[in-house]
Amino acid sequence: MKYSTLFASILLLLVITCAASSCKTQEKPNASAAQPPRQEPSPAPSTHSTQPNDTAPISEYIVEIFEDKQGNLWFGTVTDGVVRYDGKELTYFSTKDGLVDNTVPGIAQDAAGNMWFGTHAGVSRFNGKTFTNFTESDGLRGSGCKMLVDRKGNIWAGTTEGAFRLDGDSFAEFKLPNPVMAYPSYKMKLGKIWSLTEDRKGNIWFARDGFGACKYDGKTFTHFTPKDGLRSNNVSRIVEDNQGNMWFACITSDFPEYIQEGGVSRYDGKTFTHFPDVKGLTKSDVYSLYKTNMGDVWIGALGLGGYRYDGEQFDLFKAIDGKYDLIKYFAIQSILEDRKGRMWFGFSGGLYRFDGTTFRQVTQAGPWN
Repeated sequence: MKYSTLFASILLLLVITCAASSCKTQEKPNASAAQPPRQEPSPAPSTHSTQPNDTAPISEYIVEIFEDKQGNLWFGTVTDGVVRYDGKELTYFSTKDGLVDNTVPGIAQDAAGNMWFGTHAGVSRFNGKTFTNFTESDGLRGSGCKMLVDRKGNIWAGTTEGAFRLDGDSFAEFKLPNPVMAYPSYKMKLGKIWSLTEDRKGNIWFARDGFGACKYDGKTFTHFTPKDGLRSNNVSRIVEDNQGNMWFACITSDFPEYIQEGGVSRYDGKTFTHFPDVKGLTKSDVYSLYKTNMGDVWIGALGLGGYRYDGEQFDLFKAIDGKYDLIKYFAIQSILEDRKGRMWFGFSGGLYRFDGTTFRQVTQAGPWN
């Protein structure tokens, strides 16, 4: 493995997967989406709007980007909490305001408008004024929490310790069966949930470390591993394109030994398609995957840049305000297309906006348009 790729891989893993927290939980398999109040909320957060700085990044690491129903942009960071841009100013929320932890890799919003933030120390629900936190004593185990609110209103969390679903005033473990594998290889922690996705049919997909991908249709589980056509045992992201194909971002294994697998797989419901002729999409780490409204699929290729697939060809973009070293040594960690059609990219290195050819840095002062 080349030094630059190894360095980027290690750094990215350190950013996304801090040491796991642990606690005991009671299994509740018949979880519901009910969300009654569970504790006294935290005090109302103080306003931490920034004085815009045209050189300071919003945060060094943007690991999640989310747009809420009001059009606000939310940025999950490492150590800087979660940041909201309302079209006029940036507001930072941290543990000082009631957030359970300052590393936020997961963001979602429920039907009532509450924001859900997955962190390395639990989950925070924010109603716009106060935070309500769910931690070890509320059924959650693990770190690196990703969030999903499905169409039925269920609140899902995926951590280093597996999958969890909100059941009333606490989270219950949602046990996933494991596929039959003699010696599963993995990247970080066997069974870790890298991400959760709901497809157009309402199936919930779990991207897993060491066990490939798992689809849950509400009753049964279907597993996908390399023997079925995946590029790796380790799946970091899953998205569905406009044709109903499922795309899987895969990563290499480090345990029990290094295995150069990974890349991208596309599944049409019957067979898997791979892309061996596209550099960086076979036997390499791919951590970010995103589908736009027009149907383009964006792929963050570690050490190369961002690929855009329009249904016919892959176009690689790597120009970053002339800062090619950012592509070489770091990675795209999150991608979002907002309601105005603007493309946002969270790098290990800050927030960037794609102008059609180049990734332009967005500092605390913008530019936002």
